[in-house]
Amino acid sequence: MRSSNPVFSRRGFSRAGGYAGFHTAPQAGYAQGNPYAQNPYAQNPYAQQGLQHGAPPQAPVTTDRMTMDDVVVRSAITLGTVAVGAVLAWALLPVTATSYGLAIGSAIVAFVLAMVQNFKRTPSPALILGYAAFEGVFLGVISEMYNSRWSGAPFQAVLGTMAVSAATLLVYKAGWIRVTARYARVGMAIAMAFLVVMAVNLLLVAFGVAEDGGLRSFGPLGALVGIVAIVLGAFFLTLDFKQIEDGIAYGAPRNESWLAAFGLTVTLVWIYLEMLRLVAIFTNND
Repeated sequence: MRSSNPVFSRRGFSRAGGYAGFHTAPQAGYAQGNPYAQNPYAQNPYAQQGLQHGAPPQAPVTTDRMTMDDVVVRSAITLGTVAVGAVLAWALLPVTATSYGLAIGSAIVAFVLAMVQNFKRTPSPALILGYAAFEGVFLGVISEMYNSRWSGAPFQAVLGTMAVSAATLLVYKAGWIRVTARYARVGMAIAMAFLVVMAVNLLLVAFGVAEDGGLRSFGPLGALVGIVAIVLGAFFLTLDFKQIEDGIAYGAPRNESWLAAFGLTVTLVWIYLEMLRLVAIFTNND
């Protein structure tokens, strides 16, 4: 499973195991809620791992499979690493140009580690926790900078992130949103279009064509863009929830819970950063 952050593309759990990610076209039986309907191994993509040449199919092994407890524990460890990195950066690094440069450097390292994990066939806890640590340093410095200008903005952003996450989970569990292949394709198309527009806007700002941040200004237009970004973050949360649910239902290996934690962390970081900016816009008195 790749990160839910729209910077990264997505795939399902365990490529070798045959998990059908959301990037593929709908298969027969998907509408019935079974992404493995095309799999001949009793609808269990992991059952084939236990087959031997010339031997009859065996019952799926039920041990060492991912559970919700595994996902919760790994997610807590990963998010805890982000939080520790952020608190240490906030406490130890003063708001200076040097700390700002350190934040950018940490963000770049975190991005590289995330990309490496994104293209690996198996989860690497070291890469995931390394990403979390460097991302935490970045968030700590940025949060301190926002707090120095808009007092209390980071705390409000944390509350906002928790509110968006809880609301998204509630809507998902209530069945008000059905995560289908079409839903995922449309959402991904919108997310990619959003990223392209943001990249163009960044170039225009860098070359002085757009002033005051362009679409990312601290005005009404910037607020609208921030709201769209948060809605996209909630969309990626629903994909995370669906992938976790399917991974547990169809017997993903336990170590894939690290990928679930990784995806959730990247999405929550995305939502927090956008929420932080949105809080600053709404409290901006300049």
